[in-house]
Amino acid sequence: MSISTAPVVPAGLRRNYLSLPEVVAQAVGGVAPSGSPALIIPAVFATVGNGTWLAYLFATIALLLVSWSINQFASRAASPGALYVYAAKGLGPIWGAISGWSLLVAYVFTAAAVIGGSVNYLLVLVHMGLGTAHDYVFGILLSLVAGCIAWMLAYRDIKLSTRAILVIEFITAALILALIVGWFCVKGHPFDPQQATLKDVTGDKLRLGLVLAFFSFVGFESATSVGVEARRPFEVVPKAVIISVLACGFLFVVSAYGLVAAFHSLSPTLDKAEAPLTVISVALGVPFVGILISAGVALSFFACVLGSVNAGARVLFALSKHGLVHTSTGKAHASNATPHVAVCVVALVAIIASVSLSVAGIGLLDGFNYLGSIATFGFLFTYILVAISAPVFLYKIGALKPIHIGITVLTVGLLVIPLVGSVYPIPDWPVSLLPWLFLAMVAMGFGYFIFLKLKDPGRLLEMEADLLEDSQ
Repeated sequence: MSISTAPVVPAGLRRNYLSLPEVVAQAVGGVAPSGSPALIIPAVFATVGNGTWLAYLFATIALLLVSWSINQFASRAASPGALYVYAAKGLGPIWGAISGWSLLVAYVFTAAAVIGGSVNYLLVLVHMGLGTAHDYVFGILLSLVAGCIAWMLAYRDIKLSTRAILVIEFITAALILALIVGWFCVKGHPFDPQQATLKDVTGDKLRLGLVLAFFSFVGFESATSVGVEARRPFEVVPKAVIISVLACGFLFVVSAYGLVAAFHSLSPTLDKAEAPLTVISVALGVPFVGILISAGVALSFFACVLGSVNAGARVLFALSKHGLVHTSTGKAHASNATPHVAVCVVALVAIIASVSLSVAGIGLLDGFNYLGSIATFGFLFTYILVAISAPVFLYKIGALKPIHIGITVLTVGLLVIPLVGSVYPIPDWPVSLLPWLFLAMVAMGFGYFIFLKLKDPGRLLEMEADLLEDSQ
């Protein structure tokens, strides 16, 4: 069975358009790496304490294994459906449809979550000048502005979007690393015995901390969603996937170690600080750096909104191509060559989800955690399906080796740990409701797929043929 060397390009999307840095930027934008040291690492610390760096190292290794599974497809096929199409190639259209809805939920809810993350750090800047008196109004207005700007950029041009993401993330990550290095140079020794010996860290704490550590990474696979728009996609996309995991993993492990070490001697504790990087900058006597980082973190989360809208729209575009959603979402803009209808749908749903929580009086950080948890379920579930799909796909094309099965077993085992950790022991209300909300949304999409199958049995065969056409 031979492998095609040319991606299937849906009508309307630009071909040979994005370079390696721009595809990497799409992946990095989906992760929002500069936001994790400011918001997610403190939350991981609240659970796992001195083992925070280890949780991130573990997550980095696990996601490098996931990258291997993804790249078995990315090096042979390109589709805006990304992991949805990859799962279908190995496991068939039924599991493909399930993974497609799971991935779409993941991107939409990531966009909604990080709107709140962006606004939270914009409010840190507002507090410096205007205080906290009008947080409710400012929060809603800034959420609308952030969502609408991301909508506009994603609607207009994918290259414009990715270039904006690349600049934002590079500058902010550089400032964060410089601040951490500066702390060790001025205030303390790089060796931290409490972290080196994992003081007070237990297996249960580490398992629970992995859930949020994995959330820091989700979105790295969004490079695959722009494969048909990349130059030399079978080379560029696999490189972008690996580069994004390694770069983000390095930033997360170093930041986790540095932040925990620094806050051994700072107050309040890391998990209680509103803007931990600002606290460190003030302690070093360079408060202006903290202000720059807060602005950069807000922009980093905004970049994640943009990256998630880009990726989610392309998944929705592919679902439409296969008849799983309304055909209008499969249209591309005549001049912009973007899936503009799908962009509008994804952006609008994300904005509504984010703003609705704020209107209901739910805090930005609580909303970030709720929406982000639902997104994490979607990513982890899809990663597991793709990992299982990879050896099946390799068997179909005659490329399966025993080591591939071993990698898959290890990958699935590692991914199950945070998935189980998010539901057992049963978390408090309303977090305990979130897994069921996720399953309900995926079930609705799958139910619609079954309805279409019963209504038009030939559709399933057409979908399967279309999904496999660039792998025959």
